[in-house]
Amino acid sequence: MCQSDSETHFKVTLVSEMFTGQRSVKRHQSVYAVLAEWLAGPVHALALHTYTPEEWMQVDGAPDSPDCRGGTGK
Repeated sequence: MCQSDSETHFKVTLVSEMFTGQRSVKRHQSVYAVLAEWLAGPVHALALHTYTPEEWMQVDGAPDSPDCRGGTGK
C-alpha cells in the first residue's frame, strides 16, 4: 500500500557536467553507486531525472513522477 505522504518515495533531479556523453542508464548507475548504502534501507521508489546543463536549459523542469501502484503494477 502506498501513501501520498510516504517517506519511501523519492524524486531526485540532478544536473551535472559529469553526465555529458553518458546515456541515461550510465547516469543512473553512477547515482545508484553513490546512494548504494542509502538505497539498502526502506526506499520503495526512486525516480531519477538526470541532465547535463545544456539539457536542463531545454526542459521546463523535471517531469512529474508517476503515482505509486503499490509494487503490483496494477
